[in-house]
Amino acid sequence: MWYILLFLFLLLFALWNITLIGYKERDLTPLESDESQCFCEKAKSIILVQHADQAILLIHGFPTTPYLYCYSAPRFFESGMDVYAPLLPGFGTDVKKFEQTNFTQWFSYLCSYYEKLRAQYKTVYVLGTSMGGLMTLKLGETYCASAQAPDKLVTIAAPVVYNSIRDRIFTNKQAYFMRTVALFKTSKNPKTICRNPDGEDGNEDWVGYGGTFYRSGLSLMYAMKEVRKNLPLLTCPLFSIHDINDKTIPFENLHIIQKENKSSCFKSLETEMGAFNHSRHALLMYHSIQKELTDTIIEFLQDKEHHHG
Repeated sequence: MWYILLFLFLLLFALWNITLIGYKERDLTPLESDESQCFCEKAKSIILVQHADQAILLIHGFPTTPYLYCYSAPRFFESGMDVYAPLLPGFGTDVKKFEQTNFTQWFSYLCSYYEKLRAQYKTVYVLGTSMGGLMTLKLGETYCASAQAPDKLVTIAAPVVYNSIRDRIFTNKQAYFMRTVALFKTSKNPKTICRNPDGEDGNEDWVGYGGTFYRSGLSLMYAMKEVRKNLPLLTCPLFSIHDINDKTIPFENLHIIQKENKSSCFKSLETEMGAFNHSRHALLMYHSIQKELTDTIIEFLQDKEHHHG
């Protein structure tokens, strides 16, 4: 009898960790971004305004900063857009404060930020990388059917699945136990990185946090479930980009987005970078691909045939 009880306990324990059933964010307090607390100047927002009638909102990833767009932001500006790459609250400042924040708080801040831009500009585009790509999808799911719909969306290496038995995607098997670990630890080896001296191809300029963040990472993984479920709500023009050999977020995510969204104009791009030591993930940072990729994105955004409505 005892071994049946043990088996049932282990089964429930595994399901509790894998499915995240019953998970809730601990804190829903609205957050503001305080750039006076940034650990380095490069971590701050990038805002470039020329009073154009079109704007682009650039959303950074986890656990990075807007410096991800240090090349592409000026390029979008030169092409005639006002550029807004905000630092999400909790990021780019004190690691201990970041550990106490969650996806719901970050996304709530982003929605307010987006709604202000939408009220101010005739045309608003949204582009996000990694977690920023997930947020871009969620913004689309939230606003595409409303008067506040974004005109076009662009995602780079967006995750809608991290580990999935159903999709045979196993990015990090240790993440299956992150929920249990997060009960006891918020992070492992947290640190700030203002430059990565071992990087190459532009990756040496990476700015953000290093280490493993159990609680905030768990929050991010949980958010993916709802974003994936709501992919059919995406009706705005959508351009999704992913590198075939991405080492951070599995390339198969691109195919899931492709199959499950209902965009009026969906375009995808599969890149295949050369032999570099970086993760092939934050594509707009890499010198070898950023010019060509930015050109392609600008072309998509300025294509009059593909518009919302």
